[in-house]
Amino acid sequence: MARIQGAEPKGPFRRLVYSFVKRKLGRVVMPVKITAHHSKILWGYVQMERSLAFSHLTDSALKNLAELRVATLIGCPF
Repeated sequence: MARIQGAEPKGPFRRLVYSFVKRKLGRVVMPVKITAHHSKILWGYVQMERSLAFSHLTDSALKNLAELRVATLIGCPF
């Protein structure tokens, strides 16, 4: 359970981010809602995810394996 509530989808940028996340994952996950409280941090988060998705320097299967390993190490459910 998060200590703060997620931000509502107010404003065009936040609605756009929420729609992309919902399309990709099926729902808007809490880390995105928490990050959405500050628009500049949300922008940085979007840029990081976008650069990871469009990077072709490494095979996508290897990137997925690395993401899974890091999530396992830190105990992240996402």
